[in-house]
Amino acid sequence: MRRVLTGTVAARGMALGRARLVQPSQFAIDERPLSAEEVEAEVKRLDEALAAARAELADLHDKLHGALAREVGEFLDAHSMLLSDPELVAGLRDLVRKGRYRAGAALKAQRDRLVAVFESMDDPYLRSRREDIDHVIARVHAALVRQTSREERKLAARVGEILVSDAIAPAELANLSRHGLLGMVASSGSPYSHSAILARSLRLPMLVGAHQALTEIQDDDLVLVDGERGEAIVHPTAQDLARYRAWQRDAAREGQRLASLAGARTLTRDGHEVHLFANAELPEEVAQARALGAAGVGLYRTEFLFLMRNVLPDEEEQYAAYRDLVLGMGGLPVTIRTLDLGADKADATGLALAAEPNPALGVRGVRLSLRRPAVFATQVRAILRASCYGRVRVLVPMVSGVDELEAVRELVRLCARDLRSEGHEIPEHCEIGAMVEVPAAAIGVRALLARADFAAIGTNDLAQYVLAVDRNNDALGALYDPLHPALLRLIAYVIAAGRRARKPVSLCGEIAGDVRFIPLLLALGLEEFSMHTGQILAVRDRIAGLHRGKLRALAPRLLRAATRDEVERILAACNGG
Repeated sequence: MRRVLTGTVAARGMALGRARLVQPSQFAIDERPLSAEEVEAEVKRLDEALAAARAELADLHDKLHGALAREVGEFLDAHSMLLSDPELVAGLRDLVRKGRYRAGAALKAQRDRLVAVFESMDDPYLRSRREDIDHVIARVHAALVRQTSREERKLAARVGEILVSDAIAPAELANLSRHGLLGMVASSGSPYSHSAILARSLRLPMLVGAHQALTEIQDDDLVLVDGERGEAIVHPTAQDLARYRAWQRDAAREGQRLASLAGARTLTRDGHEVHLFANAELPEEVAQARALGAAGVGLYRTEFLFLMRNVLPDEEEQYAAYRDLVLGMGGLPVTIRTLDLGADKADATGLALAAEPNPALGVRGVRLSLRRPAVFATQVRAILRASCYGRVRVLVPMVSGVDELEAVRELVRLCARDLRSEGHEIPEHCEIGAMVEVPAAAIGVRALLARADFAAIGTNDLAQYVLAVDRNNDALGALYDPLHPALLRLIAYVIAAGRRARKPVSLCGEIAGDVRFIPLLLALGLEEFSMHTGQILAVRDRIAGLHRGKLRALAPRLLRAATRDEVERILAACNGG
């Protein structure tokens, strides 16, 4: 039966696929005891669910030959072994036959018993494998209660997967995106989390805060993710599918129209040139940025070299990635941000601290790099070696004061000296910039710009620190407001400071690529925007219809505004410029 779940749009678009749960569902358990006449029929139901779960795993394993099979094959094999374990199966049947448990209740009882065994183990690794029990039992239970029609199962078999989970780590998302993932529905999370940012970069529709997702969606349910309305439709009707097809046609037409803007200059209606840079993590994004006519790469996130592996990348591996990035941009400027692990970006190597009491305010960004100088020096050496192939700028994340920036500059100087002594060709000057994402950096930006070559405003983190709102906490979503007057004043202050110091200031937060915020940022004087490649053409199109002079004239009123509503009214009065 059709069900509609609502959530917050984290990445726009629509996708149709079959659900794949990656967190155990909270199933409703029927705990009424069986009558004697019901026992054997219930055993049969249980056996059929076990067989269906085994078949699903075998089918999934067959589809994962190659790179992904190596990555997750261990877990699939472990789950298959559990499902075929004679003690598990015999224990479940005994619970039904002797204890008169219904199949769902038997699964829960067996799960609780096994979890208690795993959690009592001394070995932390073995304790962690209790998640396998959860996933296996959830898969059997999903097969037990699944009620999809034969026709729907045929349709689902022809489409890819919609990931349904409580949350998903950026590294996991990066891997899954290469292997047929179509969209995501998360029961928690924020549209400003790093996973949401990556989803937008990968053009994967994503909903967060769909609180009933794990209880209302079962494995293999057909799901339509509507990232325009903020809905996940389970068992969509013919009318839903017709609307999806219409959206696909409209998106294709709009894509063709915007494609004509590739390579064009970005000019406002009154002829003022604005520079659009690309945020990038993946090699294909670099190629796309150049093809679309980006002014360069405004933010290259190096942490994705670390997140997708179990060992730290060495200098040669990092050098090759940075070299290919610089060569791929054909001489256009490339801004490489040094390692920004921490908070919700924990790596598998153990470099980032695992259990900080307040990770958003913890050892992350430049703080982590300066605590691990050998790791940091390896990265800096790789960046400097790549800089001989084109213009490279080094961007330092989470700077809160001049001392951190000076420490980085000294490390760069020492690494450059060593590389030259080893015979490497290194440019005489390396541009070093500061991310302005900590209130202290924004307030003290004049001192930073006296020592930095450029600055980049990171509004994602700046907003959460200014507003004291965790951007990953969906319960506080309404308070995380990029239009908050206090935040706008800080952004305007940083842009003005850059203009006075004659140092470039870009903005690489998510609002730089959101067409709704473009008039506001032009009004505040921003001239360098950095965004995901998929947003460049839409932003260029939006800017072409705006009159910068009229928008700049609104700046004094905008900065006096007391509320978000007042900001919106001022912009609306100008009709967007």
